[in-house]
Parts: sequence; C-alpha cells; structure tokens
Amino acid sequence: MSGRGRFFLPGPTEVHPDVLAAMARPMIGHRGPEMETLLGRAQPGLRRLFGTDRPVVTATGSATGMMEAAVRGGVARRALCLVNGAFSQRFAEIVTGCGREMEVCRVEEGAVHDPAEVERRLRSGGFDALTVVHSETSTGALNPLPDICRAVGDAERATGKEILRLVDGVTSVGGAPVRADDWGLDFVLTGSQKAMALPPGLSFAVASERFLARAEGLEGRGYYLDPVRLVRAAESGRTTTTPAISLFYALEAQLERILREGVEARFARHRAMADRTARWAASASSTGGGILAAEGSRSPTVSVVMLDEGITGPEVVRRAGARGFTLAPGYGNLKENAFRIGHMGDHTMEELDALLDTLDEVLR
Repeated sequence: MSGRGRFFLPGPTEVHPDVLAAMARPMIGHRGPEMETLLGRAQPGLRRLFGTDRPVVTATGSATGMMEAAVRGGVARRALCLVNGAFSQRFAEIVTGCGREMEVCRVEEGAVHDPAEVERRLRSGGFDALTVVHSETSTGALNPLPDICRAVGDAERATGKEILRLVDGVTSVGGAPVRADDWGLDFVLTGSQKAMALPPGLSFAVASERFLARAEGLEGRGYYLDPVRLVRAAESGRTTTTPAISLFYALEAQLERILREGVEARFARHRAMADRTARWAASASSTGGGILAAEGSRSPTVSVVMLDEGITGPEVVRRAGARGFTLAPGYGNLKENAFRIGHMGDHTMEELDALLDTLDEVLR
C-alpha cells in the first residue's frame, strides 16, 4: 500500500506534490536578477519562521554544516555543550572537531536541561559560548529554550563575560515557535528536510550582530560555510556559491503554502499531533513506557515511543512498512526498545490517526 500521508520519518519528511513539481522549472543564472528576486521572495516567510527581522542565511548543504559554521564563528575558546541526546552530542563533537575546548553538561536521554543548572555551570567555567539543541530529534525532548537563554543572560551579567547562544533548531523551526530576536539567539539553524517539509539539501540560519562581531575577529572560519560571508551575501540578496536552484524553487512554493495555512496554525497543528500521539501511546498495548520525554517537555514534531519487552523498534518499523507506513526505530542507544514518529511538516491529524490505527494492529 502506498500514497501520501504514510511517510512518518523524523526527517526527511514527506514533500507535497506541488512543491516537488516546482523543482521542474528551468534553470536561471545564479548571479542574475532572477536569482536575487527568488531569494528576496523567500525572506519574509523565512523570517516569520525564525522569529526575526534579520536576514535569514540560505546555503546549499545540510544543517550539520551550519552547526559547524556556528562553532567556527561563535566559539572563541571554550563552550558549554548541553547534551540530552545524539544530536546535541554531535554539536559537542563539532566543537572539539573545530579545535575549540568544550565541557559537557549532560542529562539523561529524554530529559531536558534545568536553566538554573545551566546558569550555575556558566558562572563557574569561563565559557564564551553555549550549544543547545531546541528539539532533540533522537529523544523527542523540547528544551526550555527561552528559560535557558534567560539563564545565559544572568550568567553574563554575573561574570561580565559575553556568552553566545548557539542553537540547533533542526526539528523546531517550522513546527514550533522560535523567536530568534526575542529570545536573544546568537546563531540558530535548521535544515530543509524537517518541519519545513522540503527535500533535503538546504540549510538556513540567523546570526545576531554580536555573533558577527565575534566571528569577524576569529581566524579559521573556513570558506564554504564561513558565517560572515554567508550573512553578508544574504544581506545583499545573493548566495556565496552556486546554489541548488531547483531547491530554491521548492522553497518558494512551500513558503507560500506555509503562509496560506498560517504560521501559528501550523504550530498548533504540530502540537495537536504530538498530544494525540502521547494519548495513544499511553493506552496502546506494548508501549508500557509511553512517550520517552516527560509531559510538558515534549517536542511537537517527533515522538519517541518506548516499547515493552517482546517487540523491538526495528520490528515495529518492519511491520508498519509491510502495511505501507514508514517510521524510524529509536536512535542510537534507543534503537531496540523504541521507535520514532515524525509528525511534522504537512501531515494532518487524519493521516496520523490512520498511522496510529495501523500501529494498534502492529503491536497486537
């Protein structure tokens, strides 16, 4: 069985046929006025999703590249890395991979970080940056980002040192409220293939003025994803290198669809799907653990469903696949005893209900 509304990976997400069709448009010169117009038309929608009045950087490449750009431009010497899953661990590894020092503040998988503990660690450690994943895709946990940012500000005032807030918004931007300006995010990034429901291959970011001021004084920012070059290009309505033009056609089409739905309505739809999944998991057979993340700290875009003994995450994925639905097993340490539902992008409650009904059969 196949068809739309059956692809529930937590990225890449299903892409609407109208968005796929947009990519069939002919090529244009990437240094000409047509490309500048295409980029300019995308800015209002992108800024709305990021909650910013600043230019949104666009680049051809994955969000992991933007994570590296964040580190190369935002960490002068030492970062505190908040780790509560596989992708926040990746952020920490990128810090060391870029030759910076880091210290990990770790909580168990499925948990979120306590802002008071973040402030305590920042006050004592001589840090100039903090890395944090807003929505941890491996665990389905949503960190209290506004509160964490306030804690960073308190630590800055207490120590007299500037601490930049570097944020992975890969499964939050487009599916949950993100307020880059109001929350004081210094660098926040995402990829095209998650809650924005585009094909893989584009990454996006917003940088603050103080991020740029620091980055301009740092050596070794690289070239392809030098964040200063990327921001300056965005300010002038161009890209630094040859872009994936067809993906920018898709971006334009999808932003039009997102704005027609309404950004707040989109966020509400994602939250409703997460709540529906949690209610189902609490009552379904073989899901004695329910949702991994605690109520009040759950991502609106991805749910990690814990399993009782007797059935594994890969087996649930296999059985669902035989019925026409695509899911993901748990990630890393959670592979065997969990599976993940990516209820993000353009999925509807009706499509989710069809999946959950099928999972009732699978788990029986």
